[in-house]
Amino acid sequence: MTAAPVTLPVIVVMGVSGSGKSTVGGLLAERLGVPYAEADDFHPPANIAKMAAGRPLDDADRAPWLDAIAEWIAGRGDRGGVVSCSALRHRYRDRLRLDLPAPGLFFVHLDGSPRLIAARLAARTGHFMPPELLRSQFEALEPLRPGEAGVVVSVEGGAADIVQRILDALPGERRPDDPR
Repeated sequence: MTAAPVTLPVIVVMGVSGSGKSTVGGLLAERLGVPYAEADDFHPPANIAKMAAGRPLDDADRAPWLDAIAEWIAGRGDRGGVVSCSALRHRYRDRLRLDLPAPGLFFVHLDGSPRLIAARLAARTGHFMPPELLRSQFEALEPLRPGEAGVVVSVEGGAADIVQRILDALPGERRPDDPR
């Protein structure tokens, strides 16, 4: 008797800049054996230039970016995947969910204090997001709503520990080779 295929959600690793979305998202995808996408790669050049100049994006700037990420998510079907994306506001997360069949999305909010995140940003090199925009990100951050599929995970500790806490919190069935 063959086992039924496991249906996986797409996991959105969300949070402010410097919270570890890319590192944790990449490791999580590797552990789950699913594709990974970096949301920064979906930004048009104008968005990157604007942020690099120290100016926060507005909703008009974010619209094509969120649509491109939503298209990647919808293309995953039930095969699962992991994408890192700030997804700070409810309406951005709603936009990522549009026309998405079950099992849908599961959000992992990487949460840390402004002091910790600022220290990480200060130590980071080679990224277009200047530390001066961190405050605007914390101001924009809207926590996951009750009933919104997801979990809040502290960024305290190393990346491997954070990934394990995420794996422990994921709902539903797992693949037979799931490392949990």
